[in-house]
Amino acid sequence: MQAKFLALFALTSIASVWASPLEAGTICKGQVKVSEEYIGKDHNVKVEHVTCPDAVSLEPSSFQPPTSLEARQATVNVCGAPCTTNCFLPAGGGPDPNDCHVITDALKFASENTGPTFTVGTGASLVPYNNTVIMSYLSCKTFFLNQDVNFLSYCRNDWASLVDFVAFNCQSTQNAHGGNCVAADQRWFVQVQHT
Repeated sequence: MQAKFLALFALTSIASVWASPLEAGTICKGQVKVSEEYIGKDHNVKVEHVTCPDAVSLEPSSFQPPTSLEARQATVNVCGAPCTTNCFLPAGGGPDPNDCHVITDALKFASENTGPTFTVGTGASLVPYNNTVIMSYLSCKTFFLNQDVNFLSYCRNDWASLVDFVAFNCQSTQNAHGGNCVAADQRWFVQVQHT
């Protein structure tokens, strides 16, 4: 019972970071852009590395943070880690799944040409480490957010699969408009939404 309550509380906390009105083009309160680039075969998918400072102050989830400084600075590989898909209700206003598929192709292209993984910081340092990577193309925006105290490494092909799955399965035919996939231990999540 307590584990279910903690999971529900953490999801409620996550939602509160993104539920309040935001400035146009932002995904979180206090968002700070660290860098921007374009990727993909045609360099048409915008990638922003940003810090969402309020996300790092969320209540802890079921995992226990490391106690030593060296352990806290480790990079944890979460490739292949399970996540639970949630579609956003009601229908209307979701991204075009075909636009999202362009992001999927760009992620696969980057995996083949840059490397299979990427690393996301914690956002908790005085140095502006990014804890969020945002990708957008036309009507589709997706982001990976790290809520852990450690840097996380994630596979580009895993993200590509999630973007396609959520984009094509969380549409008006499912009474939805995008969605997310939250890691089982709630260290991270991937979201797909309209730009």
